[in-house]
Amino acid sequence: MKDSLNITQRRKTNIWVVMKTNILLATCLIAGFSTTTYALQLKEEKRLILIDPGHGGLDSGTISKEGLKEKEVVLDIAKSIIAWNKSMLDSKFEIYITRNKDTLISLKDRTKLSRHLKPAVFISLHCNHIENPSIKGLEIYTYKRDPQSLILADKILLNLHENLGFKIRPPKHANFHVLSETSIYCPALLLELGYLSNANESNYLIDKANKRALALAILMALDEVLNSTID
Repeated sequence: MKDSLNITQRRKTNIWVVMKTNILLATCLIAGFSTTTYALQLKEEKRLILIDPGHGGLDSGTISKEGLKEKEVVLDIAKSIIAWNKSMLDSKFEIYITRNKDTLISLKDRTKLSRHLKPAVFISLHCNHIENPSIKGLEIYTYKRDPQSLILADKILLNLHENLGFKIRPPKHANFHVLSETSIYCPALLLELGYLSNANESNYLIDKANKRALALAILMALDEVLNSTID
């Protein structure tokens, strides 16, 4: 009798996992969001990361004097994070992105996916710009002083500073829409990946190898924190 009950329970669990996966896929398709080419969240022990490459389409974001566009830089880095997750971590995480090509997604739609997926962490990628071309460095914003968001922010900044030599500043707080609307469901960060108004940083971000290095440093920071702190 006990074995029979165990088999029945396993069957119910398997049916629920399949139903959950189908619902998740349908939600993404209806909402018009892109996902990675990797499997959906079939294993519950896998943590889900949602990456939001800023801007896109008609909205190029900031543009360097050399013509480097923010929208292209952040999309390249987002795709590199996905690639590193597969090659370095054997697809340890389920990684979704709010856009996988040069399209403009509204701020409202960018946050819909967080509401549906409730990821372990949400990161919006951007590049900075300021009139003073000597200003440089990385910045991270959180919505409020959420401890989990701050732990992630500190780890990412430390990795990018120690491994790649970027100047960093303490995490800041801002009422950005993508943060205020996603922090309800998970730790949420907005990462400014250097200043395109600074010649050194814009030249650094032109190089594909450098963007891949940035992506790897971000992923390694996420891996360390998600495996030790955030439940």
